[in-house]
Amino acid sequence: MLYAGVMSAVLPPCPEPEEGAAEPELLQLGPAGDEPCLRADAARNRARLLDAAARLIAEHGAAGVTMEAVASAANVGKGTVFRRFGDRTGLLNALLDHSEKQFQAAFLSGPAPLGPGAPPVERLRAFGLALLARSVDQLDLQLAAEPGPDRRHSVPVRRVHHHHLAMLLEQALPDADGELLAHTLMGYLNPVLVHHLTRQCGMPPERLEAGWSDLVDRVTGEHRRTGAG
Repeated sequence: MLYAGVMSAVLPPCPEPEEGAAEPELLQLGPAGDEPCLRADAARNRARLLDAAARLIAEHGAAGVTMEAVASAANVGKGTVFRRFGDRTGLLNALLDHSEKQFQAAFLSGPAPLGPGAPPVERLRAFGLALLARSVDQLDLQLAAEPGPDRRHSVPVRRVHHHHLAMLLEQALPDADGELLAHTLMGYLNPVLVHHLTRQCGMPPERLEAGWSDLVDRVTGEHRRTGAG
C-alpha cells in the first residue's frame, strides 16, 4: 500500500502543531529498507522501469500505462516488471513515492523559500506553487491514486502536507486556528479540483498560481500589510 512505511512517531493520529514546532524529518514512504537494499543491477532496473513508466504517462496518460507497455519501453521482460512492482497499482504508487520523496526533501530541507530560512508567508506561497506545478505535471498519475472521501485525510502524505501548512500558519498567525486553516488551504491544492479547473474548465495553471498567492496573502493578512488588494 502506498506510503505504508511512514513513521508513526512523525505522524500522530491527529497532529496539532505547536508554536515554534520544528520541521518533521523526511519520511520513508515505501516499504522500509526497499530501495537502499537493492543490488546495483536491481536498482538500475527499477530506475529504468520508473523512467519508462513516467515517459508513457507523459505521452499517453496514466490510463494508457500497462505492465506490458512499461516492459516494452524499458526493454525488459514483462515478468521483471511484475516482480519489481507486483501489479499496475504498485507501479503507479512507486512513481508517486519517488516524486513525493523529492518534494518532501525540497520543502523540509531544500533551499528557501520552499525550504527553511524564509518567512512563513513566503514558504506558504512557495509550497502551494510547487505543489500546484507538480499536480499539473502529474495530474493523471495523482488522480489514478486519489483516495475516496472517507479516507482522504488519513493518507499519510496528505497528513504530512497538512501538518506542514499548519505549522507555517501557526508561525505566521499565532492566534489563529492553524489546523483548520490548513484544511482550507489543502482543499485548494486537491488534485481533483486542479483537474476540474484545468481540464474541464480550461483554466490556465497561471491563474491557479495567482489565486493561491492571493489566498495566502488574504488568509495571513499580508495584503493589508503591503497595501495590496
